[in-house]
Amino acid sequence: MSVFADPQSRNIFGSVHGGWILRQVDHAAYVAAARHAGKHAVTASIDRVDFRSPIRIGDLVTLCAEVHWVGRTSMVIGVQVEAEDLLSGRVRHTASCLLTFVAIGEDFRPTVVPGLKRETPEEESLWEAARTRRARNQG
Repeated sequence: MSVFADPQSRNIFGSVHGGWILRQVDHAAYVAAARHAGKHAVTASIDRVDFRSPIRIGDLVTLCAEVHWVGRTSMVIGVQVEAEDLLSGRVRHTASCLLTFVAIGEDFRPTVVPGLKRETPEEESLWEAARTRRARNQG
């Protein structure tokens, strides 16, 4: 998803506020989780946020979200944030985030999600890293 960083997203330093970025990250992650589950999903945790560089007002912010791992009812979603200077065309990787979402049924309780096909070595690596991280955090 792409969104324009307008002046209302500004922080006291004149760049985009981190909270605004996290809101967009949560929206993008929700879309990936809901698409995968075929159901609504809720944010269970924001597991990691790495801000790499500031986003400037006027940049086009593009967020790419993908499912890295699924359990019985939960999904780990990775989101990469890029900012594009529309005049120069220069694109910068500005943040990376990992979130956990839980699928919910019509009764607003956790519900089972489908498995995740891993077809490439990169997908298998993302799966294993998420599985290892979850095991470490739960142990």
